[in-house]
Amino acid sequence: MGTKAMDPRKSNSTPTTPFFLLFSLFFLAASHDHHPLDALTPFEQTQVQTIVKSLYQNVTFHYVGLDEPDKAAVLSWLSSPQTNQIPDRQAFVIARADSQSHEIVVNLATKEVVTDKVYDGSGYPTLTFDEQTAASQLPLTYAPFLASIEKRGLVSDQVFCGSFTVGWYGNDASKRVVSLMCYYINGTINFYMRPIEGITFTVDLDEMKIIGYRDRVVVPVPKADGTDYREAAQKSTFDNHLKSITILQPDGPSFTVEGHTVRWANWEFHVAFDMRSGPIISLASIYDHNEDEYRRVLYRGFISELFVPYMDLTEEWYYRTFLDAGEYGFGQSAVPLQPLRDCPENAMFLDGYFTAQDGTPAKISNVFCLFERYAGDIMWRHTEAALPGDVVTEVRPDVSLVLRMVSTVANYDYVIDWEFKQTGTIKVTAGLTGLLAVRGSIYTHKDQIMQEEYGTLLAENVLGPRHDHFISFHLDLDIDGEANSLVKAKLQRVRMTDGRSPRKSYWRVVNETAKRESDAKIHLGSGATEILVTNPNKRTKVGNDIGYRLIPRTVASRLLANDDYPQKRGAFSKYNVWVTPYNRSEKWAGGLFVDQSHGDDNLATWSLRYSHYCSLSPREGKIINLVPYVRGSKC
Repeated sequence: MGTKAMDPRKSNSTPTTPFFLLFSLFFLAASHDHHPLDALTPFEQTQVQTIVKSLYQNVTFHYVGLDEPDKAAVLSWLSSPQTNQIPDRQAFVIARADSQSHEIVVNLATKEVVTDKVYDGSGYPTLTFDEQTAASQLPLTYAPFLASIEKRGLVSDQVFCGSFTVGWYGNDASKRVVSLMCYYINGTINFYMRPIEGITFTVDLDEMKIIGYRDRVVVPVPKADGTDYREAAQKSTFDNHLKSITILQPDGPSFTVEGHTVRWANWEFHVAFDMRSGPIISLASIYDHNEDEYRRVLYRGFISELFVPYMDLTEEWYYRTFLDAGEYGFGQSAVPLQPLRDCPENAMFLDGYFTAQDGTPAKISNVFCLFERYAGDIMWRHTEAALPGDVVTEVRPDVSLVLRMVSTVANYDYVIDWEFKQTGTIKVTAGLTGLLAVRGSIYTHKDQIMQEEYGTLLAENVLGPRHDHFISFHLDLDIDGEANSLVKAKLQRVRMTDGRSPRKSYWRVVNETAKRESDAKIHLGSGATEILVTNPNKRTKVGNDIGYRLIPRTVASRLLANDDYPQKRGAFSKYNVWVTPYNRSEKWAGGLFVDQSHGDDNLATWSLRYSHYCSLSPREGKIINLVPYVRGSKC
């Protein structure tokens, strides 16, 4: 949310051992043998740049990624890669030219433009780093702002500004604009703790000029003392004198990587990097030793959107209701992972590429790390001491495989782990860390506060605004095939009244299969219900449907009103689980064009589109949109 002080990619870290480096080179070298779901290579991105620039002289690239092939074509190729034709490689481009947003599809095999559609709906593309940086520089030469800085007794060369998307509040949104927030760096690297409050900027991104400015009120700038978060600046109370922990695998890792396909234990999956969503996991399958084959679990899974509405209604803050993936690019905001810090000693690192504003490939070194995790946990155990003269103890360690990425969207660092377990479990974790976004305040003690201030007084002149984090995961589950159903397993209490047992009650499970899309809009946490995805055409030996259980880590509901503008845009947060029929164009829960969108093309509206269907046929593909929840800064 906002422009970074500096782009961490510009200081790419070098892997600390030849082992790391060799793996990274192998990963890139193998990438010329394309899998249909491979991310675009730098060469392909350059092809796209050349082709699109031949159409428009003055063009800005906002998104370039794989134009995902139709699922049926991918599965057909997968059934016999040696004989079936691989789908054509195509790129999907969102670009701005002549103040218009274009959706362009480029066939990389024929080097032709397949479609070029001018988007005429609400909303604008993802912001680029270059335009955010350019906008943040404008105040430093803007005379009214310099006068405001002087009035506050601040030094202009110690001021840093960042850009923020403005949302939509019923206006016509005819211009691509951002708002700016400025900070006083003097005395600290943690500029987020020193906001210059009371000033509002509006910048037209297409014209790249300030079109609105207001200096409403002077608020004290918080002190710099104690705000430096670097380890060297911490007091001794933070030094725990921990001795080093080393994780060694003398025989090397247990996983292999061929191209972009990872194999480990009984798992096989494909991994790709996308500049909007970050990691995309595809074709996750588990090996069945009895059948001597891989059985598919997940066709495709990725972060679809992140909704971060702040609850501060002051003039300088009310618009801060961010959709991080669609507005800022969760993938392009990824940062190089630091060996031995972000990832353990046994980790291997993979690089990724996104497309810069001018269409050139931009490398993010160490964007993913892949490692086997063992922290002394137990996967399964049992001790049997009841046998006469014998004690049997069986323990199996919980070793798992983790794919990690960190995305730094302004003050927040999101740590995303896709973890594969030997039990057949896929565990996805979204951890939040980083820095607080705070509002400057006139208060120095909480007893001075006599009205709603939308947050907590954290220090003198520092308020921490209340806010939410809703993360939507797009999960195309193919449990043992495409014919899946969603089942709500409800735990019901039964009262015993017939005297058959001395017990007064027990509970039982009643399964309800979703017949309509409305049946699959689910609030979790409101009752004893488990969510299952089953394949009614596949049974176990004793006749039970094959299936998986969805287990959200935490659940809560949004509290914004349905007619509130931010809630219309982040409407996917209304339910914890949504299910829609497969449609490869419906990837982004907040819509394709999110910046200043009206909420008229998102997951909630797609769901209404399908509401006339009388059933969710098991023959159709199902897209599960799972919305775990984070309030404040703790996952």
